[in-house]
Amino acid sequence: MIWLTWRQHRKQALFTLGALALLAAIMVPTGLAMHAKYDSLGLAACRAALGTAPLVTQTEAVARCESLGHQFQDRFSGLVFVAVLFVVLPVLVGVFFGAPLVAREVEQGTHRLVWTQGVSRRQWAVAKFGLVGAITAVLAIGYALGVSWWFQPLVGATTGRLTYISFDVQGIVPVAYTLFALALGVFAGTYWRKVLPAMGIALVGFAAVRVAIEVLARPRYLPAQSLSFSPGGTQTPNPASGDWVMQQGVRNAAGDMVLPDAQIGPCPPSGCGAGPGPREAGPGAYNWLQYQPGDRFWLFQGIETGIFVLLAAALLFFALRRLRTIA
Repeated sequence: MIWLTWRQHRKQALFTLGALALLAAIMVPTGLAMHAKYDSLGLAACRAALGTAPLVTQTEAVARCESLGHQFQDRFSGLVFVAVLFVVLPVLVGVFFGAPLVAREVEQGTHRLVWTQGVSRRQWAVAKFGLVGAITAVLAIGYALGVSWWFQPLVGATTGRLTYISFDVQGIVPVAYTLFALALGVFAGTYWRKVLPAMGIALVGFAAVRVAIEVLARPRYLPAQSLSFSPGGTQTPNPASGDWVMQQGVRNAAGDMVLPDAQIGPCPPSGCGAGPGPREAGPGAYNWLQYQPGDRFWLFQGIETGIFVLLAAALLFFALRRLRTIA
């Protein structure tokens, strides 16, 4: 049964390996260039010197670190759009591997031949789901390791690992997303027994669940922390902390938000000019941030991985139950 499953899906596996090889041909040279530039600029040492405290004293070291980060971004910021491709890749597994796994057999009627040759539905499903799932997991782990290495300099020079897209393509969550996409495709194929509808449902379902968890659940895995600092003081948010800033603004002395999505600094001797400054916000105003600390990255990765692995297991369970009703 395992040999039959391999023969049925070997073309898909070889095509996937070819696509990953092509992707590696793009990632390796660009990744090496980014790592070399990151090291030559001294960004790693600069950010290490600033530490991970949410606030630091405004010094030349802070300004220099931010300047180096801007230099890196000016050269490589265009590659951030490549990361969007990495976000999309897991769903393709569900669409092109998971959905046809059962739907194509049922649509073409070949499942009846196997089930009448002394192979039970459960044996058939375990062999198919197990082999394809194992291959998918191995490929997903390799993909996740490669993308994490490639993306590391971009994250180090910009906003940190907890922000959208950065979080989604690093660590262990890409593996969980891929397994969930595969399970969702298999489940869709047991209900919509034609390949194209199953592929469409897998695509839409994956996008809906991913967006819902990313927007509604992830910011609430742990309570966010708040930070206040004076516009005229010497303290400033640490550009090396990796904190995920979720909201920011300026509050007046009573604590009411008066300038949302803004931060103000001290007025220069010549006056505040047209931009927001302490005078515009009123006496006693202060800058305010709501954020998730950057050191929660691996904890959030573990939580989100657990959610998607449990969803994948539940979908496979219901897919196995659904197979009993297929004639």
